[in-house]
Amino acid sequence: MVRINGENLDVGGQSVADYLDSAGYDLMRVAVERNGDIVPKGQYGETIFKDGDNIEVVSFVGGG
Repeated sequence: MVRINGENLDVGGQSVADYLDSAGYDLMRVAVERNGDIVPKGQYGETIFKDGDNIEVVSFVGGG
């Protein structure tokens, strides 16, 4: 299991990019932290979730 934003999900073996796409996130408007480290956007496709990972996905929202 991988903990994403406080929820345990069975996404081990899936890439960050695949997860974000399937969850409906806009890749240009998010930041991803994996086990306390920011994942560079250029590495989303090659960064694979492993059981026990703790992930935080933060969406940026514009306002005025």
